[in-house]
Amino acid sequence: QVQFVESGGDLVQPGGSLRLSCVATGNIFSFYVMGWYRQAPGSQRELVARITRAGATTYADSVNGRFTISRDNARLTHYLQMNSLTQDDTAVYYCNTDPARYNWGQGTQVTVSS
Repeated sequence: QVQFVESGGDLVQPGGSLRLSCVATGNIFSFYVMGWYRQAPGSQRELVARITRAGATTYADSVNGRFTISRDNARLTHYLQMNSLTQDDTAVYYCNTDPARYNWGQGTQVTVSS
């Protein structure tokens, strides 16, 4: 059974940075594209970044140039470095494969507010 544990969310001021981490139980990283998703209140969950097994990355327009996704297959972990945060980035952030094949974890709350 694959599970994801997300961490690193926090309250941060506009313009600040955060680094999120996602650990997967079960060695799936070698096989799948991994993604970071987010869900703001009243909105659907959306994919914001994805990384292939070879390390190729793709970003949603709303975060392109500000967020960086990376992966460490040996540690079964992938990361989301978020810079220049704005209030529009406030959401619960989740990780999963892309497309999402497994149950969602608890997510990690990112709140951008002054």
